[in-house]
Amino acid sequence: MEPPATLDQLVADASARIAASPSLGDLRGVEGELLGRGSTIADARAGLRDLGPDERRTMGRLVNQATAVVTEAITARRIELEREETAARLAGDAVDVTLPGRSMVPGTLHVIRQVMDEIVDIFVSLGYTVATGPEAETDWYNFTALNFKPDHPARAETDTLYLDYGDTAEGVLLRTHTSPMQARYMEQHQPPVHLVVPGRVFRRDPLDPTHSPVFHQIEGLAVDSDITFADLKGTLTHFAREFLGPDLTTKFLPHYFPFTEPSAEMHVLYRGAWLELLGCGMVHPAVFEHVGYEPKQVTGFAFGMGADRMAMVRHGVTDIRHLFDPDLRILMQYR
Repeated sequence: MEPPATLDQLVADASARIAASPSLGDLRGVEGELLGRGSTIADARAGLRDLGPDERRTMGRLVNQATAVVTEAITARRIELEREETAARLAGDAVDVTLPGRSMVPGTLHVIRQVMDEIVDIFVSLGYTVATGPEAETDWYNFTALNFKPDHPARAETDTLYLDYGDTAEGVLLRTHTSPMQARYMEQHQPPVHLVVPGRVFRRDPLDPTHSPVFHQIEGLAVDSDITFADLKGTLTHFAREFLGPDLTTKFLPHYFPFTEPSAEMHVLYRGAWLELLGCGMVHPAVFEHVGYEPKQVTGFAFGMGADRMAMVRHGVTDIRHLFDPDLRILMQYR
């Protein structure tokens, strides 16, 4: 059996080895050598069975004390090494606050959405209601209810995208304008009506600098008992000056649309040139009849504009394809 002097020396040597352990891995190895099977302390504990009662009690107390001292030293060193490793890891992950920061470029709405929202806001400020309608529309709402004759060229498959969907006898198509919401809204609401309809429309147009098979329109409608063409001119002139500038000069030229009579195009003098801005006119009596209004009791005006074209006019874009280009170098110019 190891005498007390030998145990004291063991504890001293163990404390030195524990304190000198450079890492947690090394400390685990030292712990196994000092307290594991085959260690001096383990052998001393095993030899207690060969001693008499009094000597076993005395030596057992000494072995337990030596074990406790070594265990406490190992625990203290483990805590110290864990703190050192944590500090080293944090130091390696630290941010150098003196380095220049990375600039964050905020996102923004697409230029067409910006323009559409601005236009809608102008009419909302005049008391107009915003409505939206289905992009897959019936022939009735897209054409017939708006006074398009059966042989009108816009109905041809060379101009309109028809869908093999639902009741083919009814005729389902991708709407060619946002005007169908005129009929849909008036069927559900009695005058007075002040309506603005933003949306996406579809036509069999080639993709070139001025055309796109998918583009955006904003439709407007005002119906009451005594609306005149003067109201149309005043409303649209106010809109144009709000959108393009307070000193804008406007003029209205005769035109033709199936659903308005008389019809006109609104032109504006913008940046030294006359530009066609939108189409408009007084709602045709046939449209009122189709939605259940009495044409002799109400009058109204309607207008429609291409939001893509409005964006081109506002930003001086000459090719509509630039508006749909995913190149951020282009799109970021219209923030």
